[in-house]
Amino acid sequence: MPYTEEEGGILNNFAIEPKVYQAKPPNATQKRNYAIQAVLALLLVGGLLALTVVASNLG
Repeated sequence: MPYTEEEGGILNNFAIEPKVYQAKPPNATQKRNYAIQAVLALLLVGGLLALTVVASNLG
């Protein structure tokens, strides 16, 4: 483990840094999956908003 020793014997430990890599752009399948997830998220939020409107008008 990498560490430095300062005056008086105090040790400072440092985390091991992960390897850096360059991200790859999403392929066509991943893009399609992202679009499907976005539509499902919008339907969920829209449905929850509609439910709150209906529930608030009942009371």
